[in-house]
Amino acid sequence: MVSGEEGSPRLDRVLAARLPDLSRSRLKALILDGQVHGQVRGGTAAIRDPAYHVKAGETITIGVPPPVPAEPQGEAIPLDILFEDDAIIVINKAAGLVVHPAAGHESGTLVNALIAHCGESLSGIGGVRRPGIVHRLDKDTSGVLVVAKTDRAHKSLSAQFADHGRTGALRRGYVAISWGAPGMPSGTIDRPLGRHATAREKITVRSDGREAITHWRKLETFTGRDGSAVAATLALELETGRTHQIRVHLAHLGHPLLGDATYGAGFKTKASQLSDGARAELERFRRQALHAYLLTLEHPVSGEILTFEADWPADLAALRGALRH
Repeated sequence: MVSGEEGSPRLDRVLAARLPDLSRSRLKALILDGQVHGQVRGGTAAIRDPAYHVKAGETITIGVPPPVPAEPQGEAIPLDILFEDDAIIVINKAAGLVVHPAAGHESGTLVNALIAHCGESLSGIGGVRRPGIVHRLDKDTSGVLVVAKTDRAHKSLSAQFADHGRTGALRRGYVAISWGAPGMPSGTIDRPLGRHATAREKITVRSDGREAITHWRKLETFTGRDGSAVAATLALELETGRTHQIRVHLAHLGHPLLGDATYGAGFKTKASQLSDGARAELERFRRQALHAYLLTLEHPVSGEILTFEADWPADLAALRGALRH
C-alpha cells in the first residue's frame, strides 16, 4: 500500500523501490504483460502503464510468473570455471568462443554453454532462464568474464560496469603484445570512439564518439633483426568499456596488436623483422594478441571484493616466448 506521504509516484518507481531484486526492464515487462494490479475501494484491475501515478492508499499487487525455458538452447561446451555460486559464475573464456548468439553465430556460444552448465540454477533473468551478460570479450580475446545468474546479480553487476570502477571496486586488466614499443614506460589514451562512417563493422577514433580511456604500461620490449623495437608486451586497464577499445586505441597510438587483422593489417610487413621462430609462431597465432587476465568486482550479494586472474593462455605464452628468443 502506498502512503499519503509519498504523494502520487509513478508505478514503475514504486515497484523498483520495493522490489530491488528485479531490474527496471523486468518490472516494465511485467507491467506491460498485465501482471501488476491496483486495488482501491474493493476493486481490482490490471495496470499496464509504467507511468501510472499510484494513489495514496492504493494497494498494488504483482505476479511474477515462473521463468520460461531458455532461448537459445543449452549446449555441452567445456568451460574453464574460476568461480561459481548461486549469484554469479566467472569463467576464463577461450579464444574463438563467441559470447552471445548473433547473426552467423546462432549456436556454439558462451550463452549456450552456460545454459547447459547452470540449468535450474538460473533464476529467470528477465523472465527467461538465461545467463545475464553484463560485459563481453571479443570472440578472439581470451580471459576473465563474469556472468550473472539472477536478476539481482545482473542489476548489481550492470551498475558496477556502468560506473567503470570510478566509485567502486571494479577493475579490468589486460595483457597484450603490440607491434613496436611506445617511447614512454606508461601512459593514458583518452580518445572518444564511435562506429566507422563507412566500414560499419569497425570502430574508430572520432570527435563525436563516446568517451573512452585506456591506461597502459610497458612490460617488455622485443628487438628485431635490425636492433630496433619490433614488439612489446603491455599491461592495460580500462577506465571505460567500449567495443574494441584496446584494439582501436593501440592502433591509434601506432602500436596495433599482433594478429589483429582488422586494425593491424598494415603492419604485416613488420614480420620480416622477426626471427624465424617468432615469425613461424605468429603465423600459427590466429587471433589478436590480447588477454583479459584480471577482474576485480564487488559480489552482488555479499558485498565482498573479489579478484580473479587468468594466466597467459598457451598460444599467447608461446608467441611471447618465441619473441624473447
